[in-house]
Amino acid sequence: MKNLLLATVSIVALDAVAPAFGADLAAQPVQPLYTIAPQPIAAAIYDWSGYYLGMNGGLGSSSNCWDFNGGTPEGCHDATGMTVGGQIGYRWQMGQIVLGVEGQGNWADLTGSNVSVAFSDVNLTKIDSFGLVTGQIGYTLDNVLLYAKGGAAVTSNTYHISSPLTGAQLGNSEHVLWGGALGAGIEYGFAPNWSVGLEYDHVFMLPGTVNFAASAGGTDRIRQEFDVITARLNYKFGGPIPLKY
Repeated sequence: MKNLLLATVSIVALDAVAPAFGADLAAQPVQPLYTIAPQPIAAAIYDWSGYYLGMNGGLGSSSNCWDFNGGTPEGCHDATGMTVGGQIGYRWQMGQIVLGVEGQGNWADLTGSNVSVAFSDVNLTKIDSFGLVTGQIGYTLDNVLLYAKGGAAVTSNTYHISSPLTGAQLGNSEHVLWGGALGAGIEYGFAPNWSVGLEYDHVFMLPGTVNFAASAGGTDRIRQEFDVITARLNYKFGGPIPLKY
């Protein structure tokens, strides 16, 4: 009888405690799950470093002054026209400073003439082509590059003397002049590997001495310099690498 009473009391006590224990379990807060956020990737900065290859085209104007036997002025004339060509180079970017070297070769059709004040014949100059080998220094604002350049220049020229009355040729010579070049430009990177730009160059040549046939009357010294404005399109090999942090 005593054992039955104890068993009954135990069951009653268990029934009273179980709801309270269940309520305590239900009241426990749910622990949140923590995840690791993905690492952000920095936006790619335009990179001007690397080899590039491109094409250019524009307008040129050359001033040419002729002196007979280096002492008698015959006058000057401008030789103007169009030019088209290409360029290849390499650039190094260090922070916002960009250094580079470039070779450029252009076909040209810059032609002009004047009547000699000394002999009344017609002196004609035509620049057939020119080349530039220059160094560059620039400053970049992300995908915009401002630069200056300077170096050596060479021109291929045709000199022609003719009669003003009949147009008959009195003398003709093809000649190469060497000199220097200074220029400046701006370039805009519109894609990771592509850029467009606008460039101005001033080219000054050493005087050239040209010997004509006897019918032309002797030797002329020709002083030449010219200005060129070109639009440029470049493709750069390689591209920027996004930086993680």
